[in-house]
Amino acid sequence: MSQTTVAGVEVVGTISPAVTEVLTPAALAFVATLHRTFNLRRLELLAARQARQKRFDAGEIPGFLPETSAIRTGDWQVAPAPADLNDRRVEITGPTERKMMINALNSGAKVFMGDFEDALSPTWDNVIMGQINCSDAIRRTISFENPDGKRYTLNDTVATLLVRPRGWHLVEKHVLVDGVPISASLFDFGLYMFRNAQELLARGSGPYFYLPKLESHLEARLWNDVFVAAQDALGIPQGSIRATVLIETILGALEMEEILYELRDHAAGLNAGRWDYIFSVIKKFARNERQILPDRAQVTMTVPFMRAYTERMVHVCHKHGAHAIGGMAAFIPNRRDPIVTENALRKVREDKLREFGDGCDGTWVAHPDLVPTVLEVANNYLGERPNQKDRLREDVQVTDSQITDINVPGGAITDAGLRLNISVALQYMNAWLLGNGAAAINNLMEDAATAEISRSQIWQWIHHGAALDDGRPVTRELYARLREEELAKLGGRSVDRYAEAAEILDKLCLSDDFIEFLTLIAYDYLD
Repeated sequence: MSQTTVAGVEVVGTISPAVTEVLTPAALAFVATLHRTFNLRRLELLAARQARQKRFDAGEIPGFLPETSAIRTGDWQVAPAPADLNDRRVEITGPTERKMMINALNSGAKVFMGDFEDALSPTWDNVIMGQINCSDAIRRTISFENPDGKRYTLNDTVATLLVRPRGWHLVEKHVLVDGVPISASLFDFGLYMFRNAQELLARGSGPYFYLPKLESHLEARLWNDVFVAAQDALGIPQGSIRATVLIETILGALEMEEILYELRDHAAGLNAGRWDYIFSVIKKFARNERQILPDRAQVTMTVPFMRAYTERMVHVCHKHGAHAIGGMAAFIPNRRDPIVTENALRKVREDKLREFGDGCDGTWVAHPDLVPTVLEVANNYLGERPNQKDRLREDVQVTDSQITDINVPGGAITDAGLRLNISVALQYMNAWLLGNGAAAINNLMEDAATAEISRSQIWQWIHHGAALDDGRPVTRELYARLREEELAKLGGRSVDRYAEAAEILDKLCLSDDFIEFLTLIAYDYLD
């Protein structure tokens, strides 16, 4: 069933009451204008990614851009933080699902990032209901009732809401503009702005965003131009929008200063998106046999190249007056297992002690039960101060080669690591196909990024015939045998959507070409 209420715009997804509520003619006209204005540039930037990738496939190692050295040495500052984004000591993240949003907003964290990207399975219903949930949360009318009758509502004091739209590479297939799917980035961003920007400003806040997966300052420039156009179209002051950029690609790490500069009038900070960052490292160097990472569990935040990128982020942010936000603590407690909970809290505390010790102004957690532990760590460092941007970290002098030298001392590829990659990828994709983009697996909160690490490592290990620590090479045959063994442990192909999950994983791991994002092919399996 399709519906057309605006010239050149067709809604091809199911027309439910929720869709009718969200996709009004005025809202559709707004997002369609954004798409028509900026989609060509988006496509050109995606083509530029592919052109750069060909050079990396041929062995080129990227570095700092010589043409932007003046920005890196320049004396400039981002716009001052709004009052409700100045203290970001603990941030919690999760999908824009109703009950999870209420729990996150009530968690005691300073900020909640509502996610339309890696933590949300982008079914048509999830995407549309996510917009309604955000609007209801802003207006404080959001509520949820469990089947057992327990009712969830907002506390008097809640976290500041930020929203993460989908990345530039994705489309929303259920809405066509002039016959082609609309940019998912502009769809998510545009609807949220159209529905909520004026309301947020009236309540003393503003439209605040997290921007994912940027690979260059030119992609940040595109976002900035979108912000300017959207604010003009809605008649709100320039600078009302504030964006925090996830530095979660190795190319973004090499241009983080330039990215911040492009967004300086709308910039709220940078965040160390560690899991996607590891995926990006594998992806960009997938065909380089000298750039192969060991088991994912061995790629910790203390290995040299991860340390270099996070310390540089703090230095760059504070040099230019921006917040530096640490990465995700994926460990989650288990209320039925005190040992698991104790282990999770210990590991999270260690991680956050390192981040605040490095100078971070805030950090991410994945579960409300982690907030008190991380708040305690943050409070011990910050006290009554809202941040520690006065710590300029002038001792940090990171070179581009320190970022691109991905050697992990003592690292090895193991049978257990290969099996774990297969199992995590299967479990996550099964959950994603079932409509859940944030899945608890092995006492970790996994989103698309960790599944991307798993499948990309398998592809690279097979492609190069990488050796396990017992001497066996990783081959297509070994992968196929272990996949069946791991599938059997999960109940086999007849359970849930594991048959399709295995089919997708095979495409990702056995293709001659490296598929850029698993969501690009898995999206075809979603309604």
